[in-house]
Amino acid sequence: MTPVSGRSGTEPPHGGGRMVHCRGCGREIHPTAPVCPHCGARQTGRPREGKNKVVAGLLAIFLGGFGLHRFYLGQWWGFFYLLLFWTAIPALVSFVEGIVFLMTSDAAWDEKYGPAP
Repeated sequence: MTPVSGRSGTEPPHGGGRMVHCRGCGREIHPTAPVCPHCGARQTGRPREGKNKVVAGLLAIFLGGFGLHRFYLGQWWGFFYLLLFWTAIPALVSFVEGIVFLMTSDAAWDEKYGPAP
């Protein structure tokens, strides 16, 4: 009996390429799954779709007075940094933000700016 969808039966039902094994339990999961649906283990080494915290931190430290780090993170209020850059207040604030960005754990960063679970 041939499947109606045209799949051979060995492909995953969601139709997207080959499966990979979970790093925690070893069961097959989709290659883009951030966590295993069976054991909940976080899958490291997966392609990241979110914003990079090192890039955001360095933008904040070196060019933050112009609000570039906020624009990089997709936040429109970087415009206020541009309006007030001549006062040096945004430069001081963004320097602190850059340090905070770089010191933030990967899990907390991914939760706020990373890919959706």
